[in-house]
Amino acid sequence: MTGGDAATGRTDLSELLGTRKEELGLSYRELEAACIDPAHPEAGVQYKRGTLENLIKAVPGTKAPTYSQLHALQAAFRLPLPLLQDAAAAQFFGLDAVRDGEDPETLAFIHDFQGLSSEDQAWVRAMVQTRRNVDPS
Repeated sequence: MTGGDAATGRTDLSELLGTRKEELGLSYRELEAACIDPAHPEAGVQYKRGTLENLIKAVPGTKAPTYSQLHALQAAFRLPLPLLQDAAAAQFFGLDAVRDGEDPETLAFIHDFQGLSSEDQAWVRAMVQTRRNVDPS
């Protein structure tokens, strides 16, 4: 990785995609061809080879993916969308997803959660779990 996002200094998405690229054994050209949003195939390839390579190598100035681009990355890299969303939020916005262990749909995005003390992390996790237990009526 060369640098990460200028605002956050993080490379979460870049590292995830780079590792997955190696696992799949695919070239940048092969990944480019597969980077199509399944919901909007008429829009064509969402990442050209060079831009995809910049994203994976964490070249400063690389832009955060759009929703359609995240779906295209999901298709190309065969990864769960929430994993890609969490990594993009971390790399480009400094937001860490904190999910409830019993209900992964209950989550909060906390700025620099990883930088919090263990006591503060535990407090945030307890708040997320409490939210799951709230009766919405």
